[in-house]
Amino acid sequence: MLSFENTEIAFKSRSNKDLLKAYYLFKLIGNNSLVFIGEKLSTFAIQLGLPVGWAVKPTIFSHFVGGESIEECQNNVRVLEKFQVHAILDYSVEGKETIEDINLAMEETLKTIYNATKDENIPYAVFKPTAFTKEIVLEKVSAKLELTIDEKKEADNFRERVGKLCQTAFDNNVPILIDAEDSWFQNFIDEVVYENMEKFNKDTAIVFNTYQMYRWDRLGKLEEAYNTAVKKGYYLGAKFVRGAYMEKERARAEEKGYKDPIQPDKDSTDRDYNAALKFCIEHIDRISIFNGTHNEYSSQYMCELMEEHKIPKDDPRCWFSQLIGMSDHISFNLAHEGYNVAKYVPFGPVKSVLPYLIRRTEENTSIAGQTSRELSLIMKERNRRKNK
Repeated sequence: MLSFENTEIAFKSRSNKDLLKAYYLFKLIGNNSLVFIGEKLSTFAIQLGLPVGWAVKPTIFSHFVGGESIEECQNNVRVLEKFQVHAILDYSVEGKETIEDINLAMEETLKTIYNATKDENIPYAVFKPTAFTKEIVLEKVSAKLELTIDEKKEADNFRERVGKLCQTAFDNNVPILIDAEDSWFQNFIDEVVYENMEKFNKDTAIVFNTYQMYRWDRLGKLEEAYNTAVKKGYYLGAKFVRGAYMEKERARAEEKGYKDPIQPDKDSTDRDYNAALKFCIEHIDRISIFNGTHNEYSSQYMCELMEEHKIPKDDPRCWFSQLIGMSDHISFNLAHEGYNVAKYVPFGPVKSVLPYLIRRTEENTSIAGQTSRELSLIMKERNRRKNK
């Protein structure tokens, strides 16, 4: 019987020292004032060119990030492998738009694909579309605004870069997850992703699009994408997340006077998220599912759907995923029961990964119960170890 309450399984990869460190880290993250001050000081220090690695790397960085390079991530990959948990290496440098930074992102992402071909414990590659062009181009093409000559060229460059990544993934038989972005970038991203699905997903799902289910229109878009895939004869790769930019989305919608793209409440998000899982399982002959959630119910629900439809636990079309450093009680218990599970393992230079780390701390602070849940599980396991 699947249970996410077994902390012995959840934390069996962590030493007593690791647990104590995680306990104090989540205690700090749970303090809104300290998180706010820490974010401001870190950002200010980077702007001034001051070193921050000495403070960040042994603490929050080492908990939520695999390392500064693919090589530094290998220890995490091997530790996870011991417990039947897979790893997905994610080059998590954000907010860079120079051609040098774009070329570096391309180089590092290609390396992750080649690395995955050599490592059986790395089942997917992944990238953020905003790493491969300027945001103004994504925004203007998505809104169908007129582009300058240079912007048209850059839009073509984006198409070409994404195509190269998908081609490389296809050539090496490594499925590739394309992350979702802000809603005002997403139309152009969707267009390019579906072009590559049609080209490379003829025999199986290699290219995956991401659906942020806190958007009220995504369930309809999923069904539309499925119908197109059936009509054109290719397989749909679908990754699901709840979403990461709610406050920014609402603020922009209010400022610019268009309809808020975000669901009215969390219950609506949960409803659509779980409905999307159900739709995909019911159409598993044409869809591969990547369930990226820290939500116990959505994980349990997909297990129930798989059992109901007599889909084996290790069916390669069905994956669960959580971020490294979070929700080990879900990841390790699912893996222990024989399901396909992967941890996202971000990597990159400390300074460049700081925006990702800030989002993680904000997520743990803002999501109701996230930090307290992690703390209670860690405390439960520490007590179990003391009393055994």
